[in-house]
Amino acid sequence: MNIEQWTIKSVLDWTLSYFTEKCVESPRLSAEILLASTLGLERIDLYVQYDRPLDKQELAAFKAKILRRTKHEPVAYITEKKAFWKSTFIVTPHVLIPRPDTESLLETAIAHLNSRKKGLRILELGIGSGAIIVSLARELPYHTYFGTDCSYSAINIARQNATQMNVTIHFVVSHWLDALSGTFDLIVSNPPYIPTLELQSLAAEIVQFEPQVALDGGNDGLFHIRTIIQDAPHYLASDGVLMVEMGCDQGKAIQELVAEEGRSKTLQILKDYAGHERVVCIGNIGQS
Repeated sequence: MNIEQWTIKSVLDWTLSYFTEKCVESPRLSAEILLASTLGLERIDLYVQYDRPLDKQELAAFKAKILRRTKHEPVAYITEKKAFWKSTFIVTPHVLIPRPDTESLLETAIAHLNSRKKGLRILELGIGSGAIIVSLARELPYHTYFGTDCSYSAINIARQNATQMNVTIHFVVSHWLDALSGTFDLIVSNPPYIPTLELQSLAAEIVQFEPQVALDGGNDGLFHIRTIIQDAPHYLASDGVLMVEMGCDQGKAIQELVAEEGRSKTLQILKDYAGHERVVCIGNIGQS
């Protein structure tokens, strides 16, 4: 087939068939996103310009992306971007790909902050790409925002996203709260919470490409959540709140963990849009 015969439509049709044959997850969506990224278009433009021919350079660039996708590399890492909330974030294999489930944590934080005064100190632990803290800063710019991560590479990606979206975040390289001082009115976190033995049962594109340090929650999945709940009292204001994303089957264990700590007066577990328990909110967790 001559190069000029490869139009957007014919390339999409061929790629859909090829991805299906290779058992690529979401073959049509993958093909559309990768081709749109290659051509610098929005996905809708592919169908508006379906008869547009691709030149040799465009075909070569798209072929390279096709090959990466057939090896189960996530689309977000191939395009280096992922939509989350109301923005599109830079992502690389140094950070976890933002998930729609995590928007439940973000929405809970926004609703809480909307009921509070301005000028609060907000902290995210384990920021990764910065999707949560940057989204909060865009929605509610009148607070002061801080973010920690143990990875310099993750901090660099988050800083790029903050700069791209014109928000100010104070970044600290830290293992959870270790390098911090002072108190915060709200602490949010989406820590690793998948039990170690369950990691290998996840999809290949997760196990083979996403940073394991951002997924592995230890033997029971609660290793990092336990650390955060134990240390947070020393960093929360007297009326501060801790919000943590969790696995859908971890609510009871976390309730028991908080009860053992004996400091929290209020605990609420909220569900995501799929009806799964997703966010635990702990208020008045300060020292008694």
